[in-house]
Amino acid sequence: MKLHFNKTGNGQPILILHGLFGSGDNWTTFARTLSTHGFEVFTVDLRNHGRSEWNEIHDYSGMASDIYELINAENLKDVIVIGHSMGGKVAMTLAVEYPSVLQKLIVADIGPKYYKPHHQQILAGLLSLDFQTIKTRGEADNLLAEKIADVGTRQFLLKNLYWKTDTELAFRFNLQVLNSQIEEVGKEIITEEPVKIPSLFIGGSESHYILKEDHEGIKKLFSNSEIIYIDNAGHWIHADQPALLLEAVLSFLGKQEA
Repeated sequence: MKLHFNKTGNGQPILILHGLFGSGDNWTTFARTLSTHGFEVFTVDLRNHGRSEWNEIHDYSGMASDIYELINAENLKDVIVIGHSMGGKVAMTLAVEYPSVLQKLIVADIGPKYYKPHHQQILAGLLSLDFQTIKTRGEADNLLAEKIADVGTRQFLLKNLYWKTDTELAFRFNLQVLNSQIEEVGKEIITEEPVKIPSLFIGGSESHYILKEDHEGIKKLFSNSEIIYIDNAGHWIHADQPALLLEAVLSFLGKQEA
């Protein structure tokens, strides 16, 4: 499946994979800064998100295959992948199923374990929006607020709004498929043989996605991994602490900040 992406910089390729309901655009500023350290950084829209193609199947094997196809199409070598949340599980699956294409793996605030579906309120809010009657972003926000109180979460979701026609708003993500296959997003990553690719797992200190008791499971599957935490960061580490995240990434990649 053909994926939409933007790229910036020159050098060793880094692919950044976003989380659920996101897009590559969420990482634009981080990617631009990272690219100044000798990298060609690709911010990718995963299937059913952003400007990439939609598909009725939304699982990790399929999404990893999409990334593998992109790597081959762009003739990329010694690839580094950074994946956040759902994108982190795509990155882990890529490392399991196509290890030869990766040099290093960085996973932001997600582990390989099973996560129970916990986006029900968000999905309920999104599904309640009727774009036959909603004609402004403000109206969409007001209605979404009835289901989702957090302003930051609503702003993140509403970044996906675009004018489908001159008079009709729509979401760039495939809401119906994501809703029907939300169980797939929490699926456990399983491998018979440990992944030996050098891997960095980065948790937010204020997040609950990577717990201390998860460390053993991570290191069992990713035998050449280290686990660190970014202080004063929640799940969206790249938004909460971009400078500290950049410092951690560059340190792992053997680069020094300018």
